[in-house]
Amino acid sequence: MPEFTVKLILSDIEGTTTSISFVKDVLFPYAKTHSKAFLEESWNNPETQSIVQDLRKLSEYKDYLGPVDEQPTASPGNVASFVNFLIEKDLKVGPLKTLQGLVWAKGYANGNIKGHIYADVLPAFKRWHETGLRLAIYSSGSVKAQQLLFGQSEMGNLLRYVSGHYDTAVGHKQEKESYVNIAKDLDLPAEDILFLTDVVKEAEAARDAGMQVALLNRPGNAPLTDDDKTAFTFVDNFNNLKINLKE
Repeated sequence: MPEFTVKLILSDIEGTTTSISFVKDVLFPYAKTHSKAFLEESWNNPETQSIVQDLRKLSEYKDYLGPVDEQPTASPGNVASFVNFLIEKDLKVGPLKTLQGLVWAKGYANGNIKGHIYADVLPAFKRWHETGLRLAIYSSGSVKAQQLLFGQSEMGNLLRYVSGHYDTAVGHKQEKESYVNIAKDLDLPAEDILFLTDVVKEAEAARDAGMQVALLNRPGNAPLTDDDKTAFTFVDNFNNLKINLKE
């Protein structure tokens, strides 16, 4: 069993604590289906208008509009269409993530959504917590979306085990500097942090920043190559990790 000695565990979500299919097949379609209704209901809300303005400033907005001379007047309908365009292209831009988070919040609140968590995750969170290990989350999903998923999961509220959240505001997940920034914010040497992810390029960036790394090889994740398995420790689930607290 792979063994690590650290002070903090930094975990990805999609493909690590939560199935990729939940994000792809539940969350994204829900946001796509319900964004227009949400925009219609909250159109005059200052927060919604701020998101709309940020969406229209994106470079992708011109690509979406095509060769037209003037931008159409913003309305819930055409903004929702642009949102769907971004979702279909899997573009992880800030204002889209913010809007998705608000749509999901409503879905979680009315019970339409429960966050998927692998069966080994809650026992691992409890085990790490009892050991004295701190846990933080780093995901391309917004901090708000992270809190919703773990706060209203199929296994109840897991936020008590999480001491910090990071999203792309700290930097993109495949860039070394993002992990340097997280270590600085946590006031920890990078080598005292174990990063858990299913994405090799993220693992490489974290390793380059000085963190310890383990790859999750869960069902439905992108298959790891022989080179990946040579370069990194990999496990099928959290039960196959032994993590000690560094004193």
